[in-house]
Amino acid sequence: MKRIALFLATNIAVLMVLSISMRLLGFEGLLDQQGVDLNMNALLVYAAVIGFTGSFISLAISKWSAKNMTGAKVITQPRNESEQWLVNTVQKQAEQAGIGMPEVAVYDSATPNAFATGMNRNNALVAVSSGLLSSMTRDEVEAVLAHEVSHVANGDMVTMALIQGVVNTFVIVLSRVVGHLVDRVVFKTERGHGPAYWITSIIAELVLGILASLITRWFSRQREYRADAGAAKLVGPNKMIAALQRLNNTSTEALPEQLNALGISGGASSFSELFMTHPKIDDRINALRQRN
Repeated sequence: MKRIALFLATNIAVLMVLSISMRLLGFEGLLDQQGVDLNMNALLVYAAVIGFTGSFISLAISKWSAKNMTGAKVITQPRNESEQWLVNTVQKQAEQAGIGMPEVAVYDSATPNAFATGMNRNNALVAVSSGLLSSMTRDEVEAVLAHEVSHVANGDMVTMALIQGVVNTFVIVLSRVVGHLVDRVVFKTERGHGPAYWITSIIAELVLGILASLITRWFSRQREYRADAGAAKLVGPNKMIAALQRLNNTSTEALPEQLNALGISGGASSFSELFMTHPKIDDRINALRQRN
């Protein structure tokens, strides 16, 4: 599973919209130092404002987006014993982890998966697929829920927003510097910026954004190990290992592309393990066994 987070996808879209809007409104003209060189101080401030704004807007709407993309239905009043057990289990784990009670939701999908998202650890969402409930034992589902609750308790989404904000800032700065150099050196524009600057900086922003995703995906892999360890503390390592083993033998290509990195399991991308958002399940199982 490619597992690209909804947060990351939304962040890229917001970042591009903000960048283009600022250009159309003429704010990028402030980056010209007397029409000749880039004003690096102004560029850094401009990049940080756009970079962190895009990141935190993505974070702020993450729950809303996740619900709409998966069709997840929040359990406000349990309709059966299974839903009551889900709510009770998450409530118990949330108390153990020292966080506020997350919203608990179920979305319709035949394949097993789950995800957690939200702006802060006391106002999160934990959702599971109908396929996960039907294909796993209660102990295994409990472990999956503990994994997602651990993500919330670890503040992974907020940390991701901060990392993404820093990455966005450097992407914007470097793309403008590349655009400026191409405009000056290749196209010999002496004052102001010509079309080459705008075109090159947009292309550079897209390319650098893809390369920068290596950083966020590395962090994503590390947070999976931490969430597994957190789940092991909540329900015991044997239950978490059993859940991972079950997932290892089951197709989990269930979430929409933009939501994949929020799920419980993942695999290598078609390019390289560097682009994985999750470690291999075998590696996660070995890491849990080594902790025992």
